[in-house]
Amino acid sequence: MHKTSKWLLGIFGLLIGLIWLFPFYLIIVNSFKTPKGIFASVLKLPAPLTTANYGDSFRALNFLGSLTNSLIITVAGVLLIILASSMGAYALQRNHSKLSGFILMLFISAMLIPFQSVMIPLTAMFGKVHMLNMVGLVIMYLGFQCSLSIFLYQGTLNSIPVAMDEAAEIEGASKWQTFFKVIFPMLSPITVTVAILNIIAIWNDYLLPSLVLPQSQYTIPLQMFNFFGEYTKQWHLALAGLALSILPVIIFYLFAQRYIIKGVTDGAVK
Repeated sequence: MHKTSKWLLGIFGLLIGLIWLFPFYLIIVNSFKTPKGIFASVLKLPAPLTTANYGDSFRALNFLGSLTNSLIITVAGVLLIILASSMGAYALQRNHSKLSGFILMLFISAMLIPFQSVMIPLTAMFGKVHMLNMVGLVIMYLGFQCSLSIFLYQGTLNSIPVAMDEAAEIEGASKWQTFFKVIFPMLSPITVTVAILNIIAIWNDYLLPSLVLPQSQYTIPLQMFNFFGEYTKQWHLALAGLALSILPVIIFYLFAQRYIIKGVTDGAVK
């Protein structure tokens, strides 16, 4: 019975994996086809195979410009989130008081507030101070994403003994030196996890940038929305553009995926 259960579980896992990979197969395979090849069959391999779709999509999508905007927003947002949430979690975890516990609960409760309920007053407020741009968007991400990040850092900091802080203070280290030279390096697994989760969330976000950014600062998801609207009858170009847009995140995710489970486990179990 035990072997049968493991065999059935393996088959089930394989089916789930194939279902998950199927959309990627359709995107990649059809991005190398001619329009005639797509309408003939979306499942068959491309015959003839053409790479011209990627060059045409690259130019029509203004890929370099939108990629640069996405990179600036994502990198700036993730760095600020990591810095603010790690320092905030450290301060809350090391100061055991009713106030710190209350503040932590506020951060955790903030995760339950849907963005749609605050997007109109938020954009109106930022519009009054002329912050409907990339800088304002990064600040908004800092506010929205810090709650989950602080929660994850808090769980990992519980496993780091206070004796590490005390030893650093005996050696003459200040609070800043203790955090950045002793504590923060020990947070590297959860830091990678926080980075990956926020990179995926910020990079793929459409709704918030669509409310904030002018057309000259469009990110890849915004460009893809307009691109699909313009090229809905030219699926060979639209699918090539979609493949270009998801490629950076897939590369980064495959490179760093092993840190996700380790970081979440460290924060949840220890």
